[in-house]
Amino acid sequence: MPAVSTEAPEAPRPDALRPVTRPASPAPDRRLRPGGPGFRRMSLALFLAGVATFALLYATQALLPLLSADFHASASDTSWTVSAATGALALAVVPLSALSERFGRRTMMTAALCVAVPLALLAPFAPTLGTLIALRAVQGAALAALPASAMAYLAEEVRPKALVAAIGLFVAGNSVGGMSGRVLTGWVAQWWGWRAAVGAVAVLALGCALAFRALLPKPRHFTPAPLAPRALVRTVRGHLANPLLLRLYAIGGLFMTVFGAVYTVIGYRLAAPPLALPQGLVGSVFLVYLVGTGSSAAAGRLVRRTGRRGALYLAAGTTAAGLLVSLGGPLWCVLPGLVLVTAGFFAGHAVASSSVSDTARTGRAQASALYQSAYYLGSSLGGTLGASAYHAAGWSGTVLLGLLAVAGVVGVTLVGTVTARRA
Repeated sequence: MPAVSTEAPEAPRPDALRPVTRPASPAPDRRLRPGGPGFRRMSLALFLAGVATFALLYATQALLPLLSADFHASASDTSWTVSAATGALALAVVPLSALSERFGRRTMMTAALCVAVPLALLAPFAPTLGTLIALRAVQGAALAALPASAMAYLAEEVRPKALVAAIGLFVAGNSVGGMSGRVLTGWVAQWWGWRAAVGAVAVLALGCALAFRALLPKPRHFTPAPLAPRALVRTVRGHLANPLLLRLYAIGGLFMTVFGAVYTVIGYRLAAPPLALPQGLVGSVFLVYLVGTGSSAAAGRLVRRTGRRGALYLAAGTTAAGLLVSLGGPLWCVLPGLVLVTAGFFAGHAVASSSVSDTARTGRAQASALYQSAYYLGSSLGGTLGASAYHAAGWSGTVLLGLLAVAGVVGVTLVGTVTARRA
């Protein structure tokens, strides 16, 4: 008979009762990245959208002296053909950004161009200055759907490390659009008048709009949300209660005040004695926008080297230096001054706008829309106040206005620096 063991069986160890688990591997990031499929198409599409937006929005800016002569109006009056468009955009951008949350970024950007381009084709036939201003205001309101939707699209579809560079390319498209529209209108107006010039910009924008729609990839990370006015108000209040976002909005608006003032008035200075440049050369001066293309595209590298606030200080200093240099009488002083103002502005705008998209974790479309609202409100105020300052005190009055706005940029950035050190 076998012996029966009286020893208790060995109790299993607690570790043996636990199933063997391995840490779950993180889901792959399927958003667009530089060099990846779709990134180049997306970049080119939004670049062309930026070209169309800025070409349309500022189509009359280089033509203001001709509008004054044709309609027998002052610089302050004709400046409203620019200020009305940018002001309407500033007012419409927040509500239209809410529609992009429901209907999609790509849909809203397409709709913006589908409305703005036909209005641009009608503008050359405006019989009075008031009619032209009204058309431009409606056009600006239509274009409001594009900038905020573009920023939100990039924040959703592009990997975070590539976001500053991607937004920089979109801003670069803005600079190319502003440049090409003004150069084109300058030379066309010299030979065929301002009406043909405005029509040429409309044709350019039509080509960009068609290419944009064909190239832009379908969004893969957008989730539609129902229209909820109360939720929109809560989101907007939340963004306005964020001190960092408020500072970024102020910086964008102040930078654009400088830029709007300088480029609304520069045509009058270049066309008047002693410079007395013909309209074609006045428009060609806007080739300095190419500097803005480079500085906005390089904003990402600048932030990596100096930090966000360091980049803003450099952009403000460059803009102020350009304003002071432009006080010189000869053309060889005016042009370098414009180069510095343009480089500083576009670098500062790229840094501030990308920081908004990076800071807002929810309601990105509304966060970008509020930035665009402040930005274009600055453009509208800068154009109107810059023209009034020029009428009252000449170019030095416009420069003084610009320096005050740059001082505001430095002051707001300094508040951010002090706050960060205390934290």
